[in-house]
Parts: sequence; C-alpha cells; structure tokens
Amino acid sequence: MKRTLLLKVDSQEPETEKIGVAVDFIKRGGLVAFPTETVYGLGADALNPKAVRSLFEAKRRPLDNPLIVHVGYVKDVSRLTKKVSPKTERLMKSFWPGPLTLILRRSEVIPDVTVAGLDTIAVRMPRHSVALALIRESGCSIAAPSANLAGKPSPTTAQHVLDDLDGRIDAVLDAGWTRIGVESTVLDITVDPPQVLRPGGTPYEELEKILRRVELHPVAIAEKELATNEVRSPGMKHRHYAPDADVIVVEGELSAVVSKVKELSEVYMRKGSKVGVLATDETVDYYMVNVVRSLGSRRNLAVIAKNLFRLLREFDLESVDVIIAESIPAEGLGLAVMNRLRKASGYKIVRAGGR
Repeated sequence: MKRTLLLKVDSQEPETEKIGVAVDFIKRGGLVAFPTETVYGLGADALNPKAVRSLFEAKRRPLDNPLIVHVGYVKDVSRLTKKVSPKTERLMKSFWPGPLTLILRRSEVIPDVTVAGLDTIAVRMPRHSVALALIRESGCSIAAPSANLAGKPSPTTAQHVLDDLDGRIDAVLDAGWTRIGVESTVLDITVDPPQVLRPGGTPYEELEKILRRVELHPVAIAEKELATNEVRSPGMKHRHYAPDADVIVVEGELSAVVSKVKELSEVYMRKGSKVGVLATDETVDYYMVNVVRSLGSRRNLAVIAKNLFRLLREFDLESVDVIIAESIPAEGLGLAVMNRLRKASGYKIVRAGGR
C-alpha cells in the first residue's frame, strides 16, 4: 500500500513549496486530493489516460460515470471543447470561478476514459485558492470527481478523504472545511433550452436570471430511480452520497413530517435497530432516539447544505442502522440537498400526511 502524504496548506495563500509537491505528483501521473469551494476533489491530469484510469480504480468508480475537468483559466476551455458559444461565454463570465459545471462538446484532445466515451465534456473553474494554485502551477487541466470511495458521502474535510482513500492516493492538500458542502451544479448547454442535470452550489434560480429559459432534467428532481440511457453528468446514475446505514427520507408538511419521523423511529427501535434522525434546529428537540443531529436552521439553506455530508458520515461513526431524514424546502440550495438525500436513500421516500 502506498503512503498518502498529508500537506496542510493555507486556504487563502497556499504555500508555494507544498503546492509544488502536489504538482509533481500530478505531472507524474499521480493522484492528489484538494479542496474546492464545494467538496474535496480527487485530481489527475485529465489528458493522461493512465492517470485517469488509476483515479477510477482508486475510487472504485464505474468507468461509465464521466468526470468533471477543472481548469485554471477561462481561456483553457477553448482547447477542451469544439466551440465556445456566446452563451457559454456569458455563463463563464457570470459564474466562474464558482460551483457551476458546463457540459460542452468535447475536442479531440480529451481521452475517451475521461469523459466515459461521450462526445461531451463537463468543465468548471473552482472558486478556491488552493484548487486554482494546483491547476495553474501544474499547467494541466485536472479531472476531479469527489475524493471519496464511489457511492459514499462526498468529503468536506481532508479527514473524510483519508477515511476513504488513505493509502490509495498520493497526497491530500488539507485547507480545512469546504465552504458550500455540496457539489457543483451541472448545466448541459449542448441542448436547447439548457438543462440542469445535477442541482448544486449554483441555484437554479440564479441560472434562470441569466438564461431566462432553463429546464431541470427529470433525474435532477426525481422521486424514484429513473432509467438513463446516456449518462451526461456525474450523479445521474449509480447510487451516490450514501452512508453505511439505510436512509429513509420523510417528505411533506413539517408538522406531518415530524409525526411520521417519530412513528418510523418507534417502529425501528422496537425491532432493535439503532436509529439516527437527521433533523433541523426547529425540530431537533422533538425526537427521543439513539442519535439526533441537526442540519441547521430551515431559514438558512446554505448552512444545511454545508453540514449534510459531514452529518451523514457522523452517523456512520455512531454505527446507526437506519437514518430517518426530514425533508427541507426544495428551493435554492435546498434543491441540491433534497437531490442528495433522495439518492442517498436509494429513493426510499415516505410521504407524510398525504399529498
């Protein structure tokens, strides 16, 4: 087993020598985990097929799940894509650097393995000093899915990365907690109107202001598993974001949700299961179960998004058998949170109080 090097770096002004160590790994075809504003990513040179294959292997990620390619400058996009349209330029100017991934037609320089054989590529520029330093100093476009084992909750700290990948990758750049806590929004602009394939750190409502017409792909708002013939984006296929425990999501009006969570908790505890409840500040005191955690206040969806993956991992540390999660409003960042909870549950959704 290889030794994973942990490099603690300043989140605002990363130390040049530490970035240099990580850059050397990337240039030699290695794997480096690094923070972005969303979650920690696992990086490899996107144009090095051998490095990209080793990334899939380290994560145990299915090869049909395409990667997001991270760039350091807007000008880098022209090399990776066939055409940069005025619409693309407008979106990059409005949202980059930031948590928006754009699906574009790929150029011939992109290895098939990086894009899972598709004729499109997912590209973004992260808004994080450490990520940008790594990308720019390496001179590479960096393919970087989340730095976790496939299917597990995404990592929002370096420790989460090590919990999953210690000994499987070369290095981790540790700059503390990530700011947003859920992955980037993925927007396909090869179709008209553009489609959100995965809700994330850039809210749908913000895209509407720029594009006027933008759709949510059925997978982005699905309440049950949908068959997908072509996977154009990470998060469209396979189980994602799931802790070891079973997850049940209870949806509906808040008072009915609280009652249903209590009812389900009692059922599982009578069976001898260790129960965890994922609540909010407004409801956390209502539950008498083995483990209760609050995502934060329902009035602050940014805090809820930031806490989601951390709390799912904490339930695993508590060895709960089942997590019963309250729904939150599916608006703004709440849409991304509900997308992740539904996927984490394998679409085990319980309706509270009818519909």
